[in-house]
Amino acid sequence: MHSHENTARLMPDVAAQAQPHLRGALDWVGMDGIEVPVRFDAGDGEVQRANAQVGAFVNLVHPDKRGIHMSRLYLLVDHHLGTQPLGAAMLENLLRAFLESHAGLSDHARLSIRFDALVRRNALRSGHSGWRSYPVSVEASLGPDGFRLELGTEVVYSSTCPASAALSRQLIQEQFAKDFNAASPVDPAAVLAWLGSERGIVATPHAQRSVARLLVRLREGVPFDLIDTLDRVEQALGTPVQTAVKREDEQAFALANGGNLMFCEDAARRIQLALDADERLADFHVRVEHQESLHPHDAVAYASKGVPGGFGA
Repeated sequence: MHSHENTARLMPDVAAQAQPHLRGALDWVGMDGIEVPVRFDAGDGEVQRANAQVGAFVNLVHPDKRGIHMSRLYLLVDHHLGTQPLGAAMLENLLRAFLESHAGLSDHARLSIRFDALVRRNALRSGHSGWRSYPVSVEASLGPDGFRLELGTEVVYSSTCPASAALSRQLIQEQFAKDFNAASPVDPAAVLAWLGSERGIVATPHAQRSVARLLVRLREGVPFDLIDTLDRVEQALGTPVQTAVKREDEQAFALANGGNLMFCEDAARRIQLALDADERLADFHVRVEHQESLHPHDAVAYASKGVPGGFGA
């Protein structure tokens, strides 16, 4: 019976056979959509397990080499991501292992990880709470220029149009003028009853579900803290979507919308100010999308930290 080593030597390796008529260096070669569990601390000290989709790549610098060793990348991903919580040091070590396993073939390595993280969120007033699922993307790269780590996520919120609110107030004023004689004394009880009727709110401003897509670049040595980033953005916006909702929570949400009227430009600037104050971030990119209820198209704004050569460039 052949040993494992003898069997391996007998197996053909066509990837090692050069093709002189097909030469050229390749930017990236690898696999995408690798299914693997990851362990992730969102920032509350609780390590949760999530099902992830992973992309693992190296470049191919030698034009006469036909391919890379994809099985080596896969086994390294499985070994590192399945056993250790996600973190900057672990990801850098994994990318370094990519390059060591492809010595002489590659000098750049890249890793992308996509999964959903569950975060418990409190209701606005009732004391209840519920779970929110936030998409998370981790992009890490290593090359001669060093190690780079980026974290992406989304915040879903409600946005009420300031222009629509002003137009609605005008119509309410006009309805009030029709229903109450300016020449007669105004009865406070009658006004209070009118305000509580449908005639007291003849028009309502349009609001829409909106999405802020965030990409942040962490400074060296800074740990992941997804919850802190989410808190900063949601507090800046004032109207994140809710989980558990009783009537008192829904009323509080209506009040928050009325106190946070915003165009997409306003939302982008609010997030920009919140993230600019976070010293953990070397750079950030924000895409705000208001999925209009008035139009069939969306209103969109972009913002960044404004770092020379950064995301804004």
